[in-house]
Amino acid sequence: MRDELLTIGRFARLCRLSVKQLRHYDETGLLTPVHVDAGSGYRYYAPEQARDALTVALLRDMDLPLAVIARTLAAEPDSRAQILRAERDRLAERISKDQARLRMLERLAERGLPGYEVTMSQEPERRLAVVRAVCTPAEIGEKVAECVARLLPGLGRAGSAWEPPLWALYPLDLQEPMEIAVGVRTPPGEATAAVTDFEVLPGGPVAETVHVGPYAQLPLAYNALFAAIHERGLHPKAPAREAYLVGPAEAPPEDLLTRLIIPIQESTA
Repeated sequence: MRDELLTIGRFARLCRLSVKQLRHYDETGLLTPVHVDAGSGYRYYAPEQARDALTVALLRDMDLPLAVIARTLAAEPDSRAQILRAERDRLAERISKDQARLRMLERLAERGLPGYEVTMSQEPERRLAVVRAVCTPAEIGEKVAECVARLLPGLGRAGSAWEPPLWALYPLDLQEPMEIAVGVRTPPGEATAAVTDFEVLPGGPVAETVHVGPYAQLPLAYNALFAAIHERGLHPKAPAREAYLVGPAEAPPEDLLTRLIIPIQESTA
């Protein structure tokens, strides 16, 4: 009969879940039994709960967090669709990052650590017209693109000239949250109407190298840079600077050309 309650064992088999999972879902409030025996504490479920239980099993198999599943079950159809689309986008982003990591591992497996030539040189002082953003490490690519979309059109509308390359400035430690900046050199006195800030990069000694390839593989170049700095007993100073000599509009990912620069100072230890 439809109104007949099912023991936790029978309900688990029906819904392709384990008894342990059902107990956990009850404890977290995700899927509570319709009746709990006061004496034995044994849980009983109604047959109509099977749909929610099967949905939980399906979404857990897709690695959705329990909190998201709970919101999905409680939501109206339109809101439920929005929640699931947001999780779809999150999964797509994770897959994209995993694919980038896979390509980097393949490169390391085939050719070992790249042989970057790290040089110690002197950089001149540079004054950049910049726009800034606050982001997490995972949002760097998105926020840099947003900064470029704010900076260059603004310069164009103001009639301000700028000199390639495009620069990006990052903290040495990629933490959450962090401030980044994207900028270009402009003639003195220009661009004040197009941007709200300027950054003066002091001249002085730096360690630098050039990376050829996708931005996702820039950690390989940074690894070589920091290793060379520490091997020489030097200290890196913020901000790390990236100059995009050949960008995405000019070449495919494997041919992108990025100059990486880290200011340095001698150890005082």
